[in-house]
Amino acid sequence: MTNAELTELLGGWKGFEIQAIERHDASETQSGRHEVVITLAACSGFAPTCSACGQKRLTVHDTESRRVRELPVFDADCWLLIPRRRVACPDCGAKVEELSWLGRYARVTARLAESVAKLCRLLPGKQVAEYYHLARSTVKAIDKAALERDVGPIDLTGVTEIAIDEFSIQKGHRYATVFIEPATRRVLWLCRGKSRKDVRPFFELLGKDGRNNLQAAVMDMNAAFDEEVRAQCPNAEVVYDLFHVVAKYGREVIDRVRVDEANRLKHDPSARKVVKSARWLLLRNRANVKPKDRLRLKELLGANQALSTVYILRDDLKHLWDYRYRGAAHRFWKEWHSRAIESSIVPLKTFAEKLSKYLPGILSHCRFPLHTSVLEGINNKIKVIKRMAYGFHDDEYFFLKIRHAFPGN
Repeated sequence: MTNAELTELLGGWKGFEIQAIERHDASETQSGRHEVVITLAACSGFAPTCSACGQKRLTVHDTESRRVRELPVFDADCWLLIPRRRVACPDCGAKVEELSWLGRYARVTARLAESVAKLCRLLPGKQVAEYYHLARSTVKAIDKAALERDVGPIDLTGVTEIAIDEFSIQKGHRYATVFIEPATRRVLWLCRGKSRKDVRPFFELLGKDGRNNLQAAVMDMNAAFDEEVRAQCPNAEVVYDLFHVVAKYGREVIDRVRVDEANRLKHDPSARKVVKSARWLLLRNRANVKPKDRLRLKELLGANQALSTVYILRDDLKHLWDYRYRGAAHRFWKEWHSRAIESSIVPLKTFAEKLSKYLPGILSHCRFPLHTSVLEGINNKIKVIKRMAYGFHDDEYFFLKIRHAFPGN
């Protein structure tokens, strides 16, 4: 078998052939691992190509020996010793020769880089670096370049509906904001922060036509998101979803009433303990209450009028999102609001008055039945990505990971 045939059999390094192969035991290497060193030479008649303009059959300006990592061979790290040529291009000057299997300034082959990038989809970069005996910075650079190539530039063409939410990016109340397309589950754009100034570049990317074509934006009751959408997109309706309103009701009404009732029962320790320990039982959706807890819930609501009232009104409030006719939804809201005010329960009355300011966004759900449940699922996956890497110090890299995980249906 000739060297050229052996090179082709191994998968080939186009334009080069094997001159020599050496194996070094771990005791003979600086790394302390087994190594295979393959020396390559340019094939006779292989015309070099300028890596800048693609011109072929150029003269060689100079040559230097370069040591390049290749995929491991059996139990050993594999190194290539190659003559890296610079061509004398009449248009571009002295440029490195273009090779299909090796980047212009790369110290690892395209084959190894592809394998590293694939493994980074499954494992943290630290473990990939240890597996291939590469520097973590090298693994990150390879993975980042592969992500940029796979996800491509941000494309907001044809976007008419968006969902906006923030998620924790670091401890200390540091947040990032994510924009998605609800219909396709595609992550459109991300940024650090959650203020109007932070999210404004998204609307600049949309362009004037894109902002005019945007019809709906679903979000929680975040004033910054609301104000920026209304300021930038004249034809878009802001939609407040059920999940965040009910969660807010749980925190500001049910929790507050439960604490007040527990304090009122401080002279009856047994009754106080029952009320105080019922937090998650009261916050859980009725359909999700376990059979063994249903009798306990029934007894608790039967014994405490205030808790029973706020619990029933929470379930009733959810029906507001069932309507598809705005007029009927508005009549339902007026009835619910009236019951809340007449209850004389201060936290409930306060919540009802606050919520009335957000009524237009809630009623927009009749026309655009959007919700952020998809976003909540995406946020959970984002947390998994962050935990796998033990956090990210590079926002751009982190956001590329997220966009790659959610390319859309």
